[in-house]
Amino acid sequence: MKIVRVTYTTKAEYADQNQANIKTVMAELRSINNPGINYNSCLGPDGKTFTHTAFFNNDEDEKVLLGLPSFKAFQELLRASGLEAAPKQELLTLVGSSKDMFN
Repeated sequence: MKIVRVTYTTKAEYADQNQANIKTVMAELRSINNPGINYNSCLGPDGKTFTHTAFFNNDEDEKVLLGLPSFKAFQELLRASGLEAAPKQELLTLVGSSKDMFN
């Protein structure tokens, strides 16, 4: 299993568009229904800091996310928006979970 957390801050005027772009990615993920990907995104209390957490069963599942047209467009638009704080990526290790991630 691979767990990746990415946190960044958009400009205030881009936050709504970023949320819309994230929702497009989530819709595409739901449509492909890959059981090896558990991906979520949260918005901080400032209304412009985003945290994405992705749980992948294996490296191939991560490649599926990275190859999605909606995810590529999301990343391209985010880079072009002029961020307040650049993305910080962290690799995490699962200690415990209330549910089985991947059966």
